[in-house]
Amino acid sequence: MGKTTLIIMAAGIGSRFGGGIKQLAPVGPGGEIIMDYSVYDAVEAGFDEAVFVIRKDLEQDFKEKIGDRISGVIPVKYAFQELSDLPEGFLLPKERTKPWGTGQAVLAAKELVKNPFAVINADDYYGREAFVRLHDYLEEKSGEGSSSLPYDICMAGFVLKNTLSENGGVTRGVCEVDERKNLLKITETYEICCKDGRFLAQDESGRPVTVQGDQLVSMNMWGFLPEIFLELENGFRSFLSKLRPDDLKAEYLLPGIIDGLLARGRASVKVLETRDKWFGVTYQKDRQSVEDEIRRLVGQGVYKEKLF
Repeated sequence: MGKTTLIIMAAGIGSRFGGGIKQLAPVGPGGEIIMDYSVYDAVEAGFDEAVFVIRKDLEQDFKEKIGDRISGVIPVKYAFQELSDLPEGFLLPKERTKPWGTGQAVLAAKELVKNPFAVINADDYYGREAFVRLHDYLEEKSGEGSSSLPYDICMAGFVLKNTLSENGGVTRGVCEVDERKNLLKITETYEICCKDGRFLAQDESGRPVTVQGDQLVSMNMWGFLPEIFLELENGFRSFLSKLRPDDLKAEYLLPGIIDGLLARGRASVKVLETRDKWFGVTYQKDRQSVEDEIRRLVGQGVYKEKLF
């Protein structure tokens, strides 16, 4: 059986470690953070190593608070996402402070990852089923050789109504799939919420759009074969070459990258549906509901009282 890697995008974790950083808020009965449950589920699903994408200036604090503990459960490596890490011929705009986005975050791990790999956000709880489905798909594909298309990709597809916050609108990649659960299109959709049983949402311009509670959405949980790094590299150069000098906030994001590949017929993306409930701390008030959900799962025996 081939090895599989989990990339955890944690570069946005904050400039200092403390109670105010939402990714580090204890939510488990033993002081666990959301990331601990993701790593635990990934190990249970069969992933062989974890790569944390962090900022270089956070390395020591991150290892002390998170990495050293998790390295006792799964081998850990570190990749560094930096604003200045640009392809040859490109210069960092002087006033740019916003990170380049999830596409660059994954690209930062290129030299460390040689196996099929999954990508997740550090501060999202995804549930065991999603990790199992991605792992099994990647393991199967690793033994098949190349796809007839350049890139064979998978994605955990969450049911929209299972991904909402009670405390405000959320942004989700709403998916259009065919009858075989192949992704046709992904549309970033904003301010999604449910009020009086009705689902409300907006497009990027703030215009109302229609969504359904049973639609599948992306929560930035993807599976790739290592060949994708070449596409990410070339795509990042193309993204930078088209950037206006005064555009200091544009990001190189995985959903847009994958949607572009689909539009050009350069990828197939299998949507692996999961019925698990996603949760995360989008709003400060979400923390209590996350703690309640974790406590419920501990009570059901899904997790131990003290995870590690």
